[in-house]
Amino acid sequence: MNKKLKWSNYDFSQIPFDQIVSFGQRSLLYQDLFCVSWLLGRFCNYKCSYCWTHGRSDQLDHRPTELCIKTMDEIKRQARERNYNSFHFSFSGGEPTLHRGYLDILKHYASDLDRVNFQSCHMTTNLSPQLKWFEKYIDATKSMHRISITASWHREYADQESFKEKIIFLQQHDVQVTINMVMVPESFNLIYDEALFFHDAGINVTLKPQTNSNATLVVENYTKEQLRVLHNGMPQRDFTAARLKDSDQSSERPKAKYDLRKMAIDRGDNDSIPQMMSVEFTDVRGKKYYMDQAERFNAFNFNHFEGWECDSGFRSIIIREPCGSIKRSYSCHDTPLGNIETGFKLFDAPRVCVTPTCVSSADSKIPKKRF
Repeated sequence: MNKKLKWSNYDFSQIPFDQIVSFGQRSLLYQDLFCVSWLLGRFCNYKCSYCWTHGRSDQLDHRPTELCIKTMDEIKRQARERNYNSFHFSFSGGEPTLHRGYLDILKHYASDLDRVNFQSCHMTTNLSPQLKWFEKYIDATKSMHRISITASWHREYADQESFKEKIIFLQQHDVQVTINMVMVPESFNLIYDEALFFHDAGINVTLKPQTNSNATLVVENYTKEQLRVLHNGMPQRDFTAARLKDSDQSSERPKAKYDLRKMAIDRGDNDSIPQMMSVEFTDVRGKKYYMDQAERFNAFNFNHFEGWECDSGFRSIIIREPCGSIKRSYSCHDTPLGNIETGFKLFDAPRVCVTPTCVSSADSKIPKKRF
């Protein structure tokens, strides 16, 4: 792989964040997409020394598969009442692959392909299962329009070569993959060398800035050069498409009911918009800017949206364990919309954000407008 690809040709530091009046993930801005982030449980097979106390558990804490399927059906029903018939479900943990009914949940999710306009699925995983499990995962998700994985790299447990080979296997089966790496300032060069190992192998890497103990601000001890790397380093590329092309393969995934290319042309997209830009910003003059992923927001401390109108709770929700609460977003200070055991009700329209800081990219990417 060309090492020049480690730098973005699009300078994200030129985005005038203080003048932005609206933004969101482009698939949410221009499609009838409903987004769900589902933390299936805290149970995890790793015990990383740096993991948050609340981030994992030794106790198997997953809800019954039947309840998860029932909740999924109810989410789709309420979303369709609000005219959303495209879906993106993102599963995380703990370690989601340890849920005994996880593959059955995915199969059920994919079973109504004839009813949806578009359907995608994401998973955040430590990539610990063997290839045989991932073969079953690929089969369970083959009828979805798009599949993606965030592979969390944990050097205390994982082997670089094995980790890389699993990802290449997934790419060869039309699964989009990016690796999450938290760039701790004191170990920055070591972690960056590991990131280069994967990036040079044709794998996307997300360079995540370390945040303070309550995840509200980026720590202050980054050097100017380290911040430069976080701002513009390792832009997302379509490495999976390149992998398929190199092996003379093409995607066999079903086509969405709407023509995504025509939609892009109708909204004014052209070759000047860099590849793989998933987030769109609009400033006070109506000028548009782009970013490859919402994870990069924190590097610029662009995660304070209290008082903005936000679509979360109306066209997106999160489900978190072990309490089973269903909320607008991970960091939301609002009263929960309900509970996985007792039910929930979506908002009937977007509402104003009452939370000082967006902690997660799952929160940040949801469309927002500043008054």
